[in-house]
Amino acid sequence: MIFGGKDCMEQAQTIFKRYEIKYLLDETQYKQMREALTEHMEMDRYGRSRIYNIYFDTPDFQLIRESLDKPVYKEKLRLRSYGMDKNGGHVFVELKKKYDGIVYKRREEMAFEEAVEYLYDGKKPSGDSQILREIDWFLKYHRHMEPKMYIAYDRIALAARDSSGLRITFDDNLCWRNTRLDLQEEGEGHLIIQKGFYLMEVKTPDALPVWMADILDELKLYPVSFSKYGRAYKEMKEAAANGTAF
Repeated sequence: MIFGGKDCMEQAQTIFKRYEIKYLLDETQYKQMREALTEHMEMDRYGRSRIYNIYFDTPDFQLIRESLDKPVYKEKLRLRSYGMDKNGGHVFVELKKKYDGIVYKRREEMAFEEAVEYLYDGKKPSGDSQILREIDWFLKYHRHMEPKMYIAYDRIALAARDSSGLRITFDDNLCWRNTRLDLQEEGEGHLIIQKGFYLMEVKTPDALPVWMADILDELKLYPVSFSKYGRAYKEMKEAAANGTAF
């Protein structure tokens, strides 16, 4: 389990600029892909972990509503932990933006308690960095931000053996809830995709390596538009419209 291990967090990347391409795989496609990647990729330092997220939004879900309209520019704010530790630990506050197909992510590592005081209570953290200033500006621009959605999933993370910077993640057991919006709150929620399916994300700073493009072509895999938060929001709205109690 990975949560707040200071040693593993110290070297964590804090700034990202990349393309992210998503694919939905069934069990057979997943096994074929894992086999095909063996020669080119290996587990990254996180390996397999359970990832927990709290997404922040305005009271009327302005950010995700605008995001679902597929604008050229969109952004989101979340609190993320790798694994769960009842004693706290370290987490990431992440500001993720997408402009014209390119993803820009900034994240600040801090103690769990400090992150909660910052995002839930508005108390400024002790440190100072360019990333924190960007998050501060975001919070001032989007007033009344509050925790709106809990999303968790199991992830296997792979990194290319070469210097291409390619990363591939496989997520399953994706679930959401819009109550008990606390990373340390036990219990999961409602499935985002059914059991036996995997969300694969291909993350690359440049064009795909030829070998990766060949694998996708051979397995006849095609990109999909998929937002975990967006899918959870839609399910929440549909349930409310149908009078379904969660």
